[in-house]
Amino acid sequence: MTSAADRTIALELIDAAIKSGACQRAACKELGITERTVQRWRHQPKDRRPDAGRPEPANKLSEQERLAVLAAANRPDCADLTPHEIVPKLADEGLYLASESTFYRVLKSAGQAHRRGRGRKPQARPLTTHRADGPNQVWCWDITWLPSTVKGRYFYWYMVKDIYSRKLVMNEVHEAESAEYAGVLLERACLREGIRPETLVLHSDNGSAMKGATMLAALRDLGVLPSFSRPRVSNDNAYAEALFRTAKYCSRWPSLPFGSLDEARVWVMEFAAWYNNEHRHSALKYVTPAQRHGGQDAAAMKQRERVYEAAQRGNPKRWARGILSWKLPGHVYLNHEREQRAG
Repeated sequence: MTSAADRTIALELIDAAIKSGACQRAACKELGITERTVQRWRHQPKDRRPDAGRPEPANKLSEQERLAVLAAANRPDCADLTPHEIVPKLADEGLYLASESTFYRVLKSAGQAHRRGRGRKPQARPLTTHRADGPNQVWCWDITWLPSTVKGRYFYWYMVKDIYSRKLVMNEVHEAESAEYAGVLLERACLREGIRPETLVLHSDNGSAMKGATMLAALRDLGVLPSFSRPRVSNDNAYAEALFRTAKYCSRWPSLPFGSLDEARVWVMEFAAWYNNEHRHSALKYVTPAQRHGGQDAAAMKQRERVYEAAQRGNPKRWARGILSWKLPGHVYLNHEREQRAG
């Protein structure tokens, strides 16, 4: 696209050529433009937008409000959180400062537009064969390694997670990976949650502990329907993998390997308590898994709606649309894409 300065120079050259006796068509040909273009340029009104005065937007933050946003974003309990986590956290405290997008803009203007915590840019997660309309309908489980101070030795974290509420239902740490430990883990989880036969689906990948005879026998005895990932598809158990990623990239992850089995068990127990009761989950609109699992998420959402509505009434000019929707979907899918193809 030709700039206004280039157009002015071209018109001046054409006018000079015409005064010297040349015809306009020849002059335009030399410059590589058409006469119709020159005609349009001559009759096009001058663009006065660069010189126009622009009043400050009515919804612009004051300097005090901007500093309050920066102060909230840099609070010790918010320093590792994204604006999408900070805003609902403040709303739970009865405080509204600005929207998530405004937090991002203020942080960018202050040179703080960097990723928070240790996580890298999130990758797209696969679509999720089983549908959960409430807690204790579909679980997933997996095992991950925990490093020890002895090279080549690891502790094994066994984890069971509810995909509807994202709650960590049961956790154990052992020195070996076996189907026997997995069977006992499942029995304890079903006992704790009061699971009735034929009401629960348990999804896992295709590891030896997942398909061991002891584990499969435990599934049959408890009336739990097994579900396994597709062969050679590493991300079919995405809910479990996401949990382990959260654990190993959050600020609570220890900087040094675990010195003993008891030390690893204590850390897992403390992490599970934090994850279930304090961690605001992004897929749950930033309520905790315990709130979602226990049914208290609806009350938390209503509280946020009241805070947002009060903020909108206090400064309606700052709200171009309605308040943010604080409604969670009533169901969650596991490998939904595979279910659609099968149907």
